[in-house]
Amino acid sequence: MEALLASTLTVAVAEIGDKTQLLALILAARFSHLSGGKTAIILGIFLSTLLNHFASAWLGQWAIGLISPELARYLVACSFFAIALWVLVPDKMDEEQSRFYKMGPFIATFILFFIAEMGDKTQIATVVLAAKYDALAMVVMGTTLGMLIANVPVVIAGHFSAEKLPMTLIHRGCSLLFALLGVLTLIF
Repeated sequence: MEALLASTLTVAVAEIGDKTQLLALILAARFSHLSGGKTAIILGIFLSTLLNHFASAWLGQWAIGLISPELARYLVACSFFAIALWVLVPDKMDEEQSRFYKMGPFIATFILFFIAEMGDKTQIATVVLAAKYDALAMVVMGTTLGMLIANVPVVIAGHFSAEKLPMTLIHRGCSLLFALLGVLTLIF
């Protein structure tokens, strides 16, 4: 249960202001006028995240099995500290990839979210969380739930704007959370 809760909280907080949350806002603005557009976007986010985070968590558990438990503990802790610093740098949305928009809201969302998550903070966090906890299913469920907690309200509201949130405070809080996970990994 600890893996599920830690994964959900970590990713939900890390996702606020992230490029995939900005992508959710763009997709909602683009497709929300279509019948079932919001549902298709949410389903695309869910399935893309589930697939991406399953692969990431599997990689984290596989990689951690190749090294000694002591070295693994230090690598996981250092990874949490690195992510703590990384979240202090706000994301910017890359160029729109309008060629995918022709494929409709579900396919566009699925592809764009999968691409946007590659090498993203939340994907790296998923790898590290899976390395820390020996609970692949709980980590994947938690990180996927965290993505949905952060992105579904953006899609439903449609007009939601990340600029209205205290982003500096959110990024600092998220950084503190990752640093705390690093310290707890070293202690326990």
